[in-house]
Amino acid sequence: MPQLNQETKHKINFTLNGKAVSGYTEPRTLLSDFLRQEMALMGVHVSCEHGVCGSCTVQIDGKAVRSCLTFAVQVEGRAVDTVESLADENGELSDLQIAFRKHHGLQCGYCTPGILMSVEAFLEINPKPNEDEIREMLSGHICRCTGYTGMVKAIQDVVETR
Repeated sequence: MPQLNQETKHKINFTLNGKAVSGYTEPRTLLSDFLRQEMALMGVHVSCEHGVCGSCTVQIDGKAVRSCLTFAVQVEGRAVDTVESLADENGELSDLQIAFRKHHGLQCGYCTPGILMSVEAFLEINPKPNEDEIREMLSGHICRCTGYTGMVKAIQDVVETR
């Protein structure tokens, strides 16, 4: 198999968690793999690799997207945010992260980064959802540990305080 070099890869420039970045990637590299392997962002979890579980969810231009279904080259010139963007530069957790901890909305934590990114995008378009709308949004994520009740309470808590 021939060895790949910079000439067989595409350079991509994009904003990652608020900072301009660039990197080289093969056209077939998934965004989830690029973020983990090239950008060293371990908050992007990969589980099903079919877009079903939601653990790899990031935001692209403010919209929740499954990074395992997106090629890295597709983010050229766009803004990508991962769970690492939620805490501030001093490591202070966001209100959503604090609420998830307070209401036991996570256990093993594997699904949590993707859920947090989906919730943030969801609350941007629906800042006052009811419980049914919250549960419907969460139905796009698979969590084997929590039963979702703590997540719903955490989201309701954030909705009330924002």
